[in-house]
This record gives sequence, structure tokens and C-alpha cells, in this order.
Amino acid sequence: MLQVVWFKRDLRLHDHAPLAQAAAAGPVLPLYLVEPGLWQQPDASGRHWAFIRESLIELRAALDALGPPLVIRRGEAVAVFEALRQKRGAFALWSHEETGNSWSYRRDLAVADWARQHGIAWTEVAQNGVIRRMKSRDGWARRWDQRMSAPVIAGPPALQAIDVDPGAMPPEALPWLAADPCPGRQPGGRSQAEAALHSFLTERGGRYHRELSSPLTAVESCSRLSPHLAFGTLSLREAAQAAAGQLRRIDHLPPEERQTWTQALRAFIGRLHWHCHFIQKLETEPRLEFENTHPACDGLRESAFDDARFRAWAEGRTGLPFVDACMRSLIATGWLNFRMRAMLCAVSSYHLWLHWREPALHLARLFTDYEPGIHYAQMQMQSGVTGINTIRIYNPVKQGLDQDPDGVFMRRWLPELAHLPTALLHTPWKMDEAAQRAAGIQLGRDYPLPVVDPVEAARIARDRIWAVRKGQDFHRAADAIQERHGSRKAGLPPTSRPRRQPADAADAQLGLALDAD
Repeated sequence: MLQVVWFKRDLRLHDHAPLAQAAAAGPVLPLYLVEPGLWQQPDASGRHWAFIRESLIELRAALDALGPPLVIRRGEAVAVFEALRQKRGAFALWSHEETGNSWSYRRDLAVADWARQHGIAWTEVAQNGVIRRMKSRDGWARRWDQRMSAPVIAGPPALQAIDVDPGAMPPEALPWLAADPCPGRQPGGRSQAEAALHSFLTERGGRYHRELSSPLTAVESCSRLSPHLAFGTLSLREAAQAAAGQLRRIDHLPPEERQTWTQALRAFIGRLHWHCHFIQKLETEPRLEFENTHPACDGLRESAFDDARFRAWAEGRTGLPFVDACMRSLIATGWLNFRMRAMLCAVSSYHLWLHWREPALHLARLFTDYEPGIHYAQMQMQSGVTGINTIRIYNPVKQGLDQDPDGVFMRRWLPELAHLPTALLHTPWKMDEAAQRAAGIQLGRDYPLPVVDPVEAARIARDRIWAVRKGQDFHRAADAIQERHGSRKAGLPPTSRPRRQPADAADAQLGLALDAD
């Protein structure tokens, strides 16, 4: 019987359990679907497709060397599978489990229903540490460790050739996607994933734990594996075991260097754990893509959404220089380090008082490494609507002074301010007209005035968000959320009620990664 391996967010041959199991059962037809419905979703973008297409080109070349081609078809999954069944008869279907967006979730339900109706065996295999149909978070960390320590599955040495039209490689621009120039985007493909992993573990990553917070240093010191993990050109287990293996190979280093590398690698492995911890939230509760985790936050911002503020934030023209520099950098490169992502989320949610859903979609389209499970959990966490996390109202001026004190990053991405002295660069709105003339700039024309007073907006937001976090009803619901989604490994008790803190007091408590950084 023909074994159809459906590639989705797992564009590799190594550590690919469905492929290995299918190859042991019979002739394999590797299949990738370009699904119009998926690419018409509001979280899809051209940079996602560009990364995937480059990965498909490499995957097709790798499969050509083994025997069967990578078959690419355009169409919705059920229709493509039914056409295949009509032409070739019954087949077995294999894939990895996927925790995607609501569209892919409904698509998979439809495929499962079709498979049952036609007697098609569809085997879905876990890809990472996310546990499907999990009943309790108790023991989750132990099961993650077990999965990550299981042997990495070698790619098949050969596959039986089959007679099939592979289909043309889809074009660089899909008809359902708007133009999406991203000149600094990371390229896709297994070779790029392997190169990034090797350079991080042997060269770039030694100061990871110290340099991941600043956009000046994070570009090189972070692993840059996040898009490869998101689209599966590298498995999470491969990354975790490679990092653990490197930990065992640094004993020859001088003591100080060995200690630094040990701290860096352990911090990275911890981030891989958090990667699955957040995806597990969406797997357990798919509604979190659309709804506030804590119901007390319903209606808090939805009716107050200001489209002009949203557009200013989305385009990098809020008049808050460090915020605008981060957004423009993200637009041009498709990547931003975690702290700056958290700051963008916090500014949109608190200072601009925007409900998180539209900013989440905008950032989803910009992040080359968009991973729905991590993304929506983090958007809610940074917006203060989970009910169980510390409120983090990032001070955008302080962040700029801390992470870009000399203005190197801001001058790169805000050329209209590049000539300003550093003392004025972080808060240009403090210049009076005479100072503006002396600096050769007119605020409101050459660069916008702030859309809000950052200090006053933070104060108002803090009062609003804490107003809903009072009373027994709020805490009872928060306790239930903690029981359902809270990390046990972090040592948190089932009941963990947040206490009020000053706006900047929690700033040093760096949250959890939007990606593997």
C-alpha cells in the first residue's frame, strides 16, 4: 500500500518519525500542499512563504537523491487527498501533529473526518514536547525531558522510487499574499538550520545569556534557530541534544570560559523547554488565539481600539524613537530579540491601550519565525490578560537608554534622527523650537511627536489593568488558569496570585521567549 507522508511544519528528512515509519511500511509518496485557505488567513505573509519555499527547494533536492520526488499540489487538503484516493485507491497517511492556528486546526478535523469515512488510516506523530489531549500539567516537564532525550531518528538512506508527477515548484509570490519585501530575512532550508546551529554552539553563543536582551548584540549572540524550529527544518530534539552534547564537550576550555559557555548553553536549553510550554497552552485551549485567557479582562480594551494609534505603532512612527526603531527593524528583517518583542507588545497594549488581537496579527505577519502557540500566549501575557502573570509595563525610554545607550541601533533605523546628539535622541520631543532649529529638525514634519505621553499613558494603563485584578472572583478564576496552564517546573504552586508592583519594578524580570531566541 502507498504510504503518503504529508509534510507541514516539518520540512526535513532527519528526525522525522512519520517518514521513517512510513518508509518501513511501504513505498512512500512525500507530499506538500499549498493550501489557498491557509495563505488567505490574516496571520499569513509573504516572508513566511519565502522561507518555506526555500526550504521546499532543499527538501525536494534531498528527496530526489533518495528516490521519490517531493510531490507538490495546490488545493485544499481534503480535495487533494480524495483525488489521490480516486486515482490510486486506498493509502496510508502519515504526518506530525501540528499545533497551528484555528484554520489548520479545523482543516485537520476535516481531514480526520474524511479519513474515517473512507477507511484511510491517518497516523499523527508527536514532533516536540507538546502533549495532545493532556489531562494535567503535572509531570509535563518530565515527559518533555523524556521526549527530548529519545534517540534522534536518522534520515532514510534510500526510498523506493514511484511513478508520479511531482508538480512544479510554486512561484515566489503566491496570489493570495500581498507584496512583503524583507531584505534582511533569514533564508530557509535545512543547510541554513545546520549552519546556524553549529555556529551558535561553537562560536556565537558563548555570551547568549548576557547579550540576548539588546538588539545590538542579540542578532549575533542569539541562536537564530527560531524560524527553523517554527517550520521544522530542524527538530527541537536535534537542537536540545546538540546543545546538551556541546555542554559535555567544553571541559577542555579554561575555567572562566567554560563557566560562561555552561551558563549560556543551559540558558538556551531552558528556552527550548519554554518553547513547548507556551505551545502547550494553545494545544490545550485553542480559544486563546482569539479570547482573553482571564474572562475578567473581556471588554477592557476592545471598544477603545484607536486605529490611528495602531497604524502609527505598526508602521514605526509613534514618536517614541526606540519603539519605532524596533518596529522598523522587524519590518526589514523579520526578526527581533525577545525583550524588544515584549516591549512592542507592552507599548501597544498599555501605552496605546490597544486590544492585543490586531497587534498580534500584525506581528505574526512580520515574524519570520511565527509560531502560533508561542505567539498568542505571549501576546496575552505581555498584554496583562492572562490573570496569572506579572504586569510588565515596559518604559520605552528606559529600554532605549538601557539597551541602546549610545543610539547606535536607533540611528540605523531612524535616519531622520541620526544626526541628533545622543542626549536628545531618546526623547526628541523635549526639544523646544529653538533646539529643533539648532538640530535641523522639525518635529511633526521630519519625525512625529509622540502619539501619547509615555509616562502618563503608563500610569493610566496601570490603574486600569489593576482595577480588574481585584476580588475573590478574579483570583478564583486565576487559580483555575494557573492549574490548567501554569509551569510546574518553575516551582510555582497551583495558586499563584500576582501582586501589584511599580511600573518598572518588573522590568528586570525578563519574561519567557517568544521563540528560542
